[in-house]
Amino acid sequence: MADLPSSFWGGWVVALTIGSLIWLTWMLFSVFFGKSESDGHDKITWDENLKEGGHPAPMWWFWLILTALIISVIYLMLYPGLGTFSGILKWSQTERIEDSYASYASEFEPVRNSVLSMELKELQSDVAMMNTAANTFERNCGMCHSRSGYGLADRFPNLRDGEWQWGSTLAKIEESIRNGRRANMPGWSSSLNEDQISDLVSFLQQWGSGVEGAESLPGKQTYDRLCIGCHGIDGTGNINLGAPNLVDTVWFYGKTDEAITETLTKGRVGIMPAFEDRLTDVQIRLIVAWLTR
Repeated sequence: MADLPSSFWGGWVVALTIGSLIWLTWMLFSVFFGKSESDGHDKITWDENLKEGGHPAPMWWFWLILTALIISVIYLMLYPGLGTFSGILKWSQTERIEDSYASYASEFEPVRNSVLSMELKELQSDVAMMNTAANTFERNCGMCHSRSGYGLADRFPNLRDGEWQWGSTLAKIEESIRNGRRANMPGWSSSLNEDQISDLVSFLQQWGSGVEGAESLPGKQTYDRLCIGCHGIDGTGNINLGAPNLVDTVWFYGKTDEAITETLTKGRVGIMPAFEDRLTDVQIRLIVAWLTR
């Protein structure tokens, strides 16, 4: 948004402002020093002794209003207020904000640079830094992943269990925060009947629990036909696709038969928003360090 209005609107602002000041000045002097003219009628008397003009406004009102008018004129001469006139002092809100940003950057730039250059373990051992990271996480991520990062309601994943759907390296975690993620698990209700869904659920439950002979279950054939492309031959998933590991103890949407059945029949869509435009490089690094302690 521009600091000052366009020349067209600026002209209207000047005309209205100066006109208002002139009108107020005229009103002020006419009220206190104008001559009262008789209209040829007797003045009305109320309550025996109350007559029009019997108690004129006190003079301190005049000086108060006149002082306010003078201060207004001085202000409009010094600061922006008359259309496109920027004032004698050339004050600008945008410049003031820019100066504040510059002052902030010069004051905290050394700290920012130290955070970005500090080794991860050193950063994780700094109590003050980790407190700042925890507060930053709570404000920006806590509404979905809870204040401590343990997930919520079988809808938002646990970030403290060491299992990362899109990769556990520092670069992958930072990429998830910066760019966001979108995972899409299709529903198979139109391709599988209830028995096939039930067999697949039973197979996944036993396979994920490490039960011997699970691969001989009838659900294994359905898995090889529909699921192997994303979750792999061994079920360990694919971080490039965001396909989770199915043979560990972590289930993003719950490990009960009902939860897995819902996943298989209806599918799942997981959206992680991008925070690159909301968080600074320092804040992202602090969150990554806090999550991987």
